[in-house]
Amino acid sequence: ETSANRPWAPPVDILETENDLILKADLPDVDLKDIDIQVENGTLTLKGERKFEQKEGYHRIERGYGSFIRYFSLPDSVDPEKVSADYKNGVLTVTMAKKEVAKPRSIKVEVHN
Repeated sequence: ETSANRPWAPPVDILETENDLILKADLPDVDLKDIDIQVENGTLTLKGERKFEQKEGYHRIERGYGSFIRYFSLPDSVDPEKVSADYKNGVLTVTMAKKEVAKPRSIKVEVHN
């Protein structure tokens, strides 16, 4: 198949830490301006496009190109106001802070004699 427009979806890892929910997506050769992240109604939407530059001389085209869109349901513990994104070495990292109430709390027990 020589079509450079087969559907593709970036592989994603989702990791939970004490304070954050972290999503990492492999987006090599995707321009930062072509990545769109939205958080709405408990859903994170990751959209983007890897453009194919038509050049002569391709013997094989296995990588997917074109637009992609992925949806992820977020737990109630995520604070939609505290979402940040970082793009480095072709990896997009989206960090979503948990609400204060969702964090584990240590309770000091006082002993009365």
